Amino acid sequence: MFKITELTRKDIINIKDGTKLGAVKDVQIDMAEGKVRAIVLEGPRKYLRLFSAGGDIVVPWEKIKIIGVDAVLVEVD
Repeated sequence: MFKITELTRKDIINIKDGTKLGAVKDVQIDMAEGKVRAIVLEGPRKYLRLFSAGGDIVVPWEKIKIIGVDAVLVEVD
């Protein structure tokens, strides 16, 4: 088992193209079932990494392939 807060310290990497997606910003939880449904990542930054260039990235829990010591591998398009 792991704590959700541990996800904020890990790199989130897309296994389809090897890109680092961003930091975990939030988690979507189904309160009725008590299950994590998705992780929400900060969208890409532009101008001096201060202003957001787009929306957040939502990664459904089913798309998380491996949660490792240093990284989380996901498969998203």
